[in-house]
Amino acid sequence: MKKDQHLNSTSLFDQHYKGIKKVNYRKSEAVKLLESLADEAARNRYPNTPPQYLAPRKFEDKTANGLTKCVIEFIRLNGGQAERTSNTGRRIDTQITFCDVIGCQRTIGGTHWINGSGTNGTADISSTILGKSVKIEIKIGADRQSETQKLYQKSIEQAGGIYIVASSFEQFLTWYNLTFKP
Repeated sequence: MKKDQHLNSTSLFDQHYKGIKKVNYRKSEAVKLLESLADEAARNRYPNTPPQYLAPRKFEDKTANGLTKCVIEFIRLNGGQAERTSNTGRRIDTQITFCDVIGCQRTIGGTHWINGSGTNGTADISSTILGKSVKIEIKIGADRQSETQKLYQKSIEQAGGIYIVASSFEQFLTWYNLTFKP
């Protein structure tokens, strides 16, 4: 590729993405509160370590994975039990790679998925808070509950459990304070 062609293709790329603005993430006060709680817990856990040697705990709720970590850590820091749940199946690989009679490498077979052993539609987080069973589904942005997840929610609520859909840590913290704080 000639130097001019490379520069031209780069400029086309820049032109295409020029109008797209990246939205900067700004931590909410709720996430900052979680970080201070986690820092305080670390200082209590390691009392003989000077605070300047303890790495600050960092959290973000801009992704589903980040929000899940925030919620789990907050519940644990407040004396509850929380764990991430997953019902992903297992990938079975039946591919075989070999060298044929003329020396070419060939692959035959394929892959397929088998169902997981958990309940379909299960929530992302299963927790116990002050003796109550709480299931938390994490949904970020345009992500919405599937019909299977709605059926799971109905079964949890009929059994006397609590089910919540969390879309931000601030929203979860508000719900938590309204539900569990007198």
